[in-house]
Amino acid sequence: MEHFDVIIVGAGLSGIGAACQLRLRHPRKSFVILEGRNAMGGTWDLFRYPGVRSDSDMYTLGYRFRPWREAKAIADAPSILNYIRDTAAEFNVDKEIRYGHRVRRASWSTAEALWTVETETGPNKSVVEFTCSFLYLCTGYYDYDAGYMPDWSGVERFGGQIVHPQKWPEDLDYEGKHVVVIGSGATAVTLVPAMAEKAKHVTMLQRSPTYVVSRPAEDRIANSLRRLLPGRSAYVITRWKNVFLQMFFYNLARSRPELFKWMLAKGVRKNLGEEYDLKHFTPQYNPWDQRLCLVPDSDLFASIREGRATIVTDQIETFTETGLKLKSGAHLNADIIVTATGLVLKLMSGLQLTVDGSRVDLSQTMTYKGMMYSDIPNLASAFGYTNASWTLKCDLTSEYVCRLLKHMDQHGYAQCTPRVSDPAITPVPAIDFTSGYVLRALHTLPQQGSKTPWRLHQNYVKDLSMLRFGRVDDGAMEFKAVTLK
Repeated sequence: MEHFDVIIVGAGLSGIGAACQLRLRHPRKSFVILEGRNAMGGTWDLFRYPGVRSDSDMYTLGYRFRPWREAKAIADAPSILNYIRDTAAEFNVDKEIRYGHRVRRASWSTAEALWTVETETGPNKSVVEFTCSFLYLCTGYYDYDAGYMPDWSGVERFGGQIVHPQKWPEDLDYEGKHVVVIGSGATAVTLVPAMAEKAKHVTMLQRSPTYVVSRPAEDRIANSLRRLLPGRSAYVITRWKNVFLQMFFYNLARSRPELFKWMLAKGVRKNLGEEYDLKHFTPQYNPWDQRLCLVPDSDLFASIREGRATIVTDQIETFTETGLKLKSGAHLNADIIVTATGLVLKLMSGLQLTVDGSRVDLSQTMTYKGMMYSDIPNLASAFGYTNASWTLKCDLTSEYVCRLLKHMDQHGYAQCTPRVSDPAITPVPAIDFTSGYVLRALHTLPQQGSKTPWRLHQNYVKDLSMLRFGRVDDGAMEFKAVTLK
């Protein structure tokens, strides 16, 4: 059985970032990256639907330690995948990946101060075990095997093809065909303009609208700075510019929602004209109760304006042989129906955890600094922001894990465990978000606490202060030294 100082689970954007930071800050520590699939890249390798791209700018979705150098700030999936691969090669962590190792169980032993990690590999799902002193989970937040599919009536009657974006067929031919995309989230607003370039017509069918905002695909300021300054300096300035812009607009949306709604509606009118029915872009909830949808260079609006795409706000009564019958009585004809109906939230990839023989129920734990869990030793997970770029938080988490490991090495500690010792701390929901994939899984999620360090800020500046500069030995983290036998 192989032993490593650190095991990283997942070779996606956050897993590769974690490995690079570990190599930079702890070059003598041994580590391995266990990846269940047979490719690097996570989300950016898994999704292959037309137009797939980031919904955050790459100056904040990119790593702090490696500048994004391409012209487009809103990048397509192949460009992001190349960035991840190039980063892994530059920091020589690609050689540490074990592909086809799906982690199923992890068991902690206090007596040995070790995690035993059980993986399945190969066509026969042979069990291979590893041990490590610290376990770092970079598995994302959703089920990679299947997306969410509502239980619609009459699905079996439809004579055309039904496709979920998470399982996109390589040979899907939609040229000259009528396509209906069910959904109104980030995937739907990406698919519609991309498919409209070839399809006869694309209809986006939404049960309820989503707030949509357009931004330029290229950041002119970033590209100008790159011509005037060294690459790293330009990247740092642009990154902070975008961090503060994100924070400003998020805080404006939360503090003055009516003003923010007016700004968003003004953007729609500018793109679609005063005559367009704004009901299709006017949700019942406030901005940032769910994530805003970003469209680069107004591509969604352009496809609607040019008559290549239409938005219909209605509900499905039943599938028919030729399309969808709606509750309004209308019928949408379709050759292909794309179910952009969301993800299935699945923390830690469904990993079973036990601590000293007792099964861990994550819903009974409390998150510590948004990255560790009460009473679970030597384990952290990378979980990004819901209101900003994913990698901003994951970068900070990896920095903190490296600080934590350094502190343990300096003091001869073998174990670190977050403990809720303050009786004044009360549990509250971990995610204040009304998206469907969150609400469906809320009962399975850990909770957060009513105050720091158990409270999530969803604020990069506050988290930076706490994770990069705050005390590691903060009174909530319990340390234990190596026990000599």
